[in-house]
Amino acid sequence: MPDRDIDYSDIPASTDEELRRARRVGRPKSGMAKLLIAIRLSPRLLATLQKMAARQDKPYQTLIHELLEKAASHAA
Repeated sequence: MPDRDIDYSDIPASTDEELRRARRVGRPKSGMAKLLIAIRLSPRLLATLQKMAARQDKPYQTLIHELLEKAASHAA
């Protein structure tokens, strides 16, 4: 159902107190925002990285970031 078809007429308006106590939800802003990029990896390499990340109980994107950061610091 599209939002335009929802009947909001029976929902009470938020009070000033409710609005004052409201907090944003979602991922907190970090000091250094990361850029969203796209890279091409072979399916085999991606599967290997995903398995490595799962063993370390972390998202595979985080593992890739850590590996690239480490490689870049050694190359510099």
